[in-house]
Amino acid sequence: MIHITLPDGSVKAFDQGVTPMDVAKSISEGLARNVISAKFNGTKVETVTPLTTDGSLVLYTWKDDEGKEAFWHSSAHVLAQALEELYPGAKLTIGPAIENGFYYDVDFGAHTISEKDFKTIEDKMLEIARGKHDFKMRSVGKAEALDLYKDNAFKTELIENLEDGTITFCDHSTFTDLCRGGHIPNTGIIKAVKVLSVAGAYWRGDENKPQLTRVYGISFPKQKDLTEYLELLEEAKKRDHRKLGKELELFTFSQKVGQGLPLWLPKGAALRERLENFLKAAQKKAGYDMVVTPHIGQKELYVTSGHFAKYGEDSFQPIHTPKEDEAFLLKPMNCPHHCEIYKNSQWSYKDLPIRYAEFGTVYRYEQSGELHGLTRVRGFTQDDAHLFCTPDQLDKEFKDVIDLVLYVFGALGFDNFTAQVSVRDPENPDKYIGDVSNWEKAEQAIINAASDKGLDFIIETGEAAFYGPKLDFMVKDALGRRWQLGTIQVDYNLPERFDLTYKGSDNDMHRPVMIHRAPFGSMERFVALLLEHTGGNFPIWLMPVQVKILSLSEKYEKYAEKVLNLLENHEIRALVDHRNETIGKKIREAEMQKYPYMLIIGEQEENQGKVTVRKHGGEDLGMMVIEDFAAIIEEEIGKTLKSF
Repeated sequence: MIHITLPDGSVKAFDQGVTPMDVAKSISEGLARNVISAKFNGTKVETVTPLTTDGSLVLYTWKDDEGKEAFWHSSAHVLAQALEELYPGAKLTIGPAIENGFYYDVDFGAHTISEKDFKTIEDKMLEIARGKHDFKMRSVGKAEALDLYKDNAFKTELIENLEDGTITFCDHSTFTDLCRGGHIPNTGIIKAVKVLSVAGAYWRGDENKPQLTRVYGISFPKQKDLTEYLELLEEAKKRDHRKLGKELELFTFSQKVGQGLPLWLPKGAALRERLENFLKAAQKKAGYDMVVTPHIGQKELYVTSGHFAKYGEDSFQPIHTPKEDEAFLLKPMNCPHHCEIYKNSQWSYKDLPIRYAEFGTVYRYEQSGELHGLTRVRGFTQDDAHLFCTPDQLDKEFKDVIDLVLYVFGALGFDNFTAQVSVRDPENPDKYIGDVSNWEKAEQAIINAASDKGLDFIIETGEAAFYGPKLDFMVKDALGRRWQLGTIQVDYNLPERFDLTYKGSDNDMHRPVMIHRAPFGSMERFVALLLEHTGGNFPIWLMPVQVKILSLSEKYEKYAEKVLNLLENHEIRALVDHRNETIGKKIREAEMQKYPYMLIIGEQEENQGKVTVRKHGGEDLGMMVIEDFAAIIEEEIGKTLKSF
């Protein structure tokens, strides 16, 4: 007998060789019908894998992320079989599940593939799926594996890097693929598929290696799930921040300036400034001091911090000066500069904590194929801050930063989020710097603070920064997509590398603990997410222009200007549309520009000293005096923008 521990802590005894599916059936037939994947003692297994030892078992359905991963990984196999049958001679490479769906990288040789082929591929996939073929894993010797793929240099390269005895294949139908496992029971569970797009992709992400064709797809256990997803995709296209950014005149790019270097237009600059002022006001109340650091630093600064070793390949090349052996780098991070500011003074434990904040622009040389609007750029501004505190102050300071992040999210309408504690991977110590004991202290400090604040968090191994663990906030937007925004990190290592000290109550010198913190993450990425989350309908306190005044004709220009002045007295941002256009056209264009309110002015409004109020989206609020309208806006702002 073996003993299986379930997620609720219960333990059940089974005969040796029991499978996860058998365990599911022992719980309920309904569960067994829905189970599509499993994990045993932390390792992905098939639902038919015999279990031979005591251990912990987790069963996954389509509703679980792990279940979706197995579903989409299995669907990638079906896609690969379809492509192999439709395009003889095509060479398969790799095909993983991704956050939404899957892809497969293929060398199609003489074949070409375009959107007109998508329906044929989908039909072939569904034909294969309807066969209800079981996914079966088997171990293969290295020689046999190499022989099977002797005509596929890509698979051969993968196999040559594997140890004999660790190589496994997955079979279904007439198809075989090199695979580590993690599948649904059979292809019949796949009921709906969609080929989404094709793109170029270099083998193993190396632009010096062959270019392949990446085929993206998604699949579902029900047709209605696919229909809903495609509707979301259409909505996402409407909300694409690149499209909205152009329509709302927020930002642009120029090839002459350079790829990945956004240019902020007047309305976008005003939006950024408002976000900065919002956070600066909260930071001031929380005891932060603003600092300013250069856009460049000597190479040695980043060698000391460890950033050169970590980001050197992803940074712009060193800037060499007329002085021999002198080199500067565009800064990849602000923290080394803040360490040097701290080091400028001598500190006592009575002075700590010290909190430095900066909206500092940093630079990373992202590959051109990775650039994407504002979400992936080469120059971006971080709402960065670094706190230097005693070990005894760490818990309170970390919790205070959590409060600040939650305040930012609340004011901007991000109420659907989870927290992720990102810790080091003990199996890959070379990825990190610093003493293990310091890492353990830092990780435990974050876990304790997140628990005490009541955050719903998960622990992700291997996702820590190279200098310390972190608490990341994963936000789900209006389309259900997850983004990593705010981050808080605990760092014992940079204070060591920069020899930062303070005098303790015992008159000895001690190392401060450093907290890295960025509620927005970066201004660019945050604005992109905010655009897509809101569809450009920002919270009214953030809108560059809150009100558009629309006059019915030129006769009412003077009254329109009077209304504008009254709004400005109430600190309401407004513009007047004096153009000789129909009121219908003015309203349509104001709707396109996402103005929260329109004030329509004609003879009746002028005679009564009032305005007719129309809300974005078409709601008519009727006629009212300016003071009543101002009260509506003030109340709306007060609901979201509470003081920190």
